[in-house]
Amino acid sequence: MLKEELEGLNISVGVYQSTEEAFMIPLIPLGLKETKDVDFSVVLKDFILEHYSEDGYLYEDEIADLMDLRQACRTPSRDTAGVELLMSYFIQLGFVESRFFPHTRQMGLLFTWYDSLTGVPVSQQNLLLEKASILFNIGALYTQIGTRSNRQTQAGLENAVDAFQRAAGVLSYLKETFTHTPSYDMSPAMLSVLVKMMLAQAQESVFEKISLPGIQNEFFMLVKVAQEAAKVGEVYQHLHSAMSQAPVKENIPYSWASLACVKAHHYRALAHYFVATLLIDHQLKPGADEDHQEKCLSQLYNHMPEGLTPLATLKNDHQRRQLGKCHLRRAVTHHKESVREASLCKKLRDIQVLQEVLSAAHQRSRLKYSQYQEDDDLLNLIDAPDIVSKTEQEVEIILPQFSKVTTTDFFQKLGPLSVFSANKRWTPPRSIHFTAEKGEVGFTFRGNAPVQVYFLDPSCSAALAGAKEGDYIVSIQGIDCKWLTVSEVIKLLKSFGEEEIEMKVVSLLDSASSMHNKSATYSVGMQKTYSMICLAIEDDDKSDKTKKVSKKLSFLSWGTNKNRQKSASTLCLPAVGVARPHIKKKFPTPFSLLNTDSSLY
Repeated sequence: MLKEELEGLNISVGVYQSTEEAFMIPLIPLGLKETKDVDFSVVLKDFILEHYSEDGYLYEDEIADLMDLRQACRTPSRDTAGVELLMSYFIQLGFVESRFFPHTRQMGLLFTWYDSLTGVPVSQQNLLLEKASILFNIGALYTQIGTRSNRQTQAGLENAVDAFQRAAGVLSYLKETFTHTPSYDMSPAMLSVLVKMMLAQAQESVFEKISLPGIQNEFFMLVKVAQEAAKVGEVYQHLHSAMSQAPVKENIPYSWASLACVKAHHYRALAHYFVATLLIDHQLKPGADEDHQEKCLSQLYNHMPEGLTPLATLKNDHQRRQLGKCHLRRAVTHHKESVREASLCKKLRDIQVLQEVLSAAHQRSRLKYSQYQEDDDLLNLIDAPDIVSKTEQEVEIILPQFSKVTTTDFFQKLGPLSVFSANKRWTPPRSIHFTAEKGEVGFTFRGNAPVQVYFLDPSCSAALAGAKEGDYIVSIQGIDCKWLTVSEVIKLLKSFGEEEIEMKVVSLLDSASSMHNKSATYSVGMQKTYSMICLAIEDDDKSDKTKKVSKKLSFLSWGTNKNRQKSASTLCLPAVGVARPHIKKKFPTPFSLLNTDSSLY
């Protein structure tokens, strides 16, 4: 009963049609999937506290924004603004998945969505169901935009063609990306049929766009529209065949399959009618482009009827009329079949404009045939050959362009997603108290947003306070630093002079892969020097198996420009808290805060 109710209300071919009065066959929209409310607040707050060691209540506004966006997506406007709304939520779900949904466990959030064709609810704790359902609704929204377009104008028809192609693209992307969705309307078999249906409706709109200004009773114009109509009939025939295959036929609405069959016969009938008209009404006259007409007629068929050739048929009035009547008879046969199919489906019988279009086309073909019908036609007429389909605008899928939708990560305060994600495990933030003596902190930095501690002097105050190489700096004196660059961190540290600084840092629990590989020796009792045996800077963006060692850098390469040529294998480091020997000419130190170039990016 629920399935029948859905078919009658949400996915009826009469729903979401253009409000303009038009003598046109209706198109089929998809209904949006429905869902239940989801409360993100408790789960996300707990995860923020547990995983990111931050107070989840500081993110109440962000969580509320996420829930408001989801709620708005349940009733989007049927226009491009509604599409952008759904796309924004889909992109936001990508951020949420990376932030809060680790691969190792379920989060306890239950997402429930209803099948748009059967009404059967499907529930999962996996965010993939949420993302797939939103994608389906984006495709469905495009179909509703297409069916609401004003098909009495060229602009409206172009908008319909574009909308159906985009609907096909979204549904195709859904089929290729989410291959194990439990909801039947998103199964690969059903999505394949829906993609075919959207492309068929786009092709139908192309035909309507060509015929909108009016079809002139002229030889070459009739050749063109006959092949365009044959193309539409062909794609609807393929669609009806796909709808009739198991397992799709068990759940596809009967009115959809019936309408596909009706349109397949209707447009094939139109193709035969147009060919009959060009053969009967346009005799080859002196001065006519004989070669062009011969070429066009030969291209209408894969094979001419036995005993006929294109040029001879054009020149022989009797042959032209006989072949034209053959096409009229086939047109009448297809029209009868389209009317019969429409009468078998109650929902199609109730669509008055459909009945009027089919009846008018049928009567037109019957009337023309009756004008030339002779008593011996049943004995003398051969079967008219099939018409080769051809179109000036081959429709194709348009994949979704998510990059054109600007979306801000609601939870960007947690830090750059490349580092602060659900699948990376962290130590709780540690407070490091240290001072910068004469502008030197005892370590340098690497990376950009967030900045890491790098080349740490083991005897500096920061190291003695617990800092480690590879630590990520998350705040300085209570100022959030997760999104700051190296130069911004240096500028911030310089602003505190030599007063005690509180720096909070976190470490990856699997931090072995977070630092560059290096080898160094440290001589106790001597002037503090690092002998750089190896400094291999690796590509952080590649996996361990694909990393390549780049050219070694001199340890002095972070000095000022005028001293960069004075490279050496050792570097005199400042001794923190120990009297330093007098040095006449001091080398630049990478720990200096006085030079913004003293950092490795």
